[in-house]
Amino acid sequence: MFNNTKNYTVGVIGAMKAEIDALKPRLENGGTATVSGVEFVYGELFGMNVVAAVCGIGKVFAAICAEAMIVTFKPDVIINAGVGGSLTDKLDIGDAGIATAVVQHDMDTTPLGDPKGLISGINKVYFDCADECVSLLAEAAAEHGINCAKGVIASGDCFVNSSAKRDELRNDFSAIVCEMESGAIGHVCYVNGTPFGVLRTISDNGDDESHNDYAVSLKKAAAAELDILESFLRKLGEKHA
Repeated sequence: MFNNTKNYTVGVIGAMKAEIDALKPRLENGGTATVSGVEFVYGELFGMNVVAAVCGIGKVFAAICAEAMIVTFKPDVIINAGVGGSLTDKLDIGDAGIATAVVQHDMDTTPLGDPKGLISGINKVYFDCADECVSLLAEAAAEHGINCAKGVIASGDCFVNSSAKRDELRNDFSAIVCEMESGAIGHVCYVNGTPFGVLRTISDNGDDESHNDYAVSLKKAAAAELDILESFLRKLGEKHA
């Protein structure tokens, strides 16, 4: 589908429309394709091939999108960008969490003697992010003066709205951010051998007031995310174009 198949190819997955819309007008010499019900927009940016999609909210939608993207476009790396809830005092609303690894916190076969979060069959709890993504995302955040922290990002099919749950995720997984997609994307990338990275800007604190914070702070968090994402893609292009 790309005009130059020799270009380095990066996939961008967002959970919500706002996270992808800003990229669309920037992509040159491209088009759109629908695979497994997901609309992909693709083209060239910063000397790379870029394909972007809105996956929808939750782990199943995220996994469908990631698998369709990998099989159809064969990206060299996938970046999942979005917003999330802070699980640490190091991150406040508008700051950025950068994953060193992801985990699915709602996978629980502990009654069978397994550790919490274990993915049966491949026997993994954590899926590691690509070092290059971690370092370039941190550089991009610093470029915009956005505070960031690196660590585990925990995904599950629930909007965390409880101080008790917030503490549980922090204690069980040493997680710094909670959200609903990246654990599934990391899982799909792992089984396909595709490197990945995850950026989450903070929209709430995952506590009893997170629903109120989210409604008020979403716009601010999304703006910070887009700033970091654009700088990250530019830096990635400088290395691989």
